[in-house]
Amino acid sequence: MRKTGCAAGWSRVLFYLIQFTWGLPVNLVGLAVFLCCRGRCPVRRFHNGIVTCLPGNRGGLSLGIFLFLSVPNADEYPGLWVHEYGHTIQCLLLGPLYWLVVAVPSLIWCHCFAGWRGRRGIPYDALYCERWATAWGRRWSGPVPGERPIQGP
Repeated sequence: MRKTGCAAGWSRVLFYLIQFTWGLPVNLVGLAVFLCCRGRCPVRRFHNGIVTCLPGNRGGLSLGIFLFLSVPNADEYPGLWVHEYGHTIQCLLLGPLYWLVVAVPSLIWCHCFAGWRGRRGIPYDALYCERWATAWGRRWSGPVPGERPIQGP
């Protein structure tokens, strides 16, 4: 059930307050990357996140409220938007622990185990933090019509 009116406003204020205090280290890195891409890449809102659509086909990256999607025709991958937004919610909960609990394992899983996963048919969401991101992204942003499965690079 979505909040409306004053309740939605306070929820948003609380969301950003926590992101920019408890989650400040992650959001500062995200802001730096966002500023480097500003003006060269399309930017859109997705719930409480800021999505930058990058060229290429490298997947997604979430750094606090800043989401970076690098897939052709990003609108065709609503599941990726939701998954990356789930990482935003993880940052909200974990704050500075996000690097150790989510970011480092996720980067290793994505870049070092892509071939291994592919040969064995292991889904990207098999890793705890990726499955968690997808579940929380769906919970916080709603169902995804026409969702495509997440593919790691």
